[in-house]
Amino acid sequence: MAVHAASFLRRREIVLEAQLLSTPGRLSRIFVHEVFHFAWLRLGNEKRHSYEALLQSEIERGAHGELGWSAESAKQNLTASDRTNRSRKWRHYACESFCDTAGWAFGGRRRYAEMTLAGRFRKGRMRWLTSIAGIIKV
Repeated sequence: MAVHAASFLRRREIVLEAQLLSTPGRLSRIFVHEVFHFAWLRLGNEKRHSYEALLQSEIERGAHGELGWSAESAKQNLTASDRTNRSRKWRHYACESFCDTAGWAFGGRRRYAEMTLAGRFRKGRMRWLTSIAGIIKV
């Protein structure tokens, strides 16, 4: 599995692969994704659970795909039991989905190969981000 970046929350450090400098759009999306790992940590349980409820709703309505490969690969490994029991795999998926969503929303919102989530679900995620942050317009 290729890894282009990593966040070390306890050390307050982000490491980015130098090769990303040659693809500014991708660099922007991945950098924002990594920054939002720190936001997820500080978001609080109420807002994290709210985001998880959004993901549950999407899955129940037949959503396939995601807004980045990290969330997509985590989503593909989930079972119904993971969702019901809020397993570690489910919580990992929710975090990666949140970060990939932020990467898409704040990293340019351009089309890219890893953007496989249908438009109607992307709109729902933008509404959720707006409702919790109040910093972007849908």
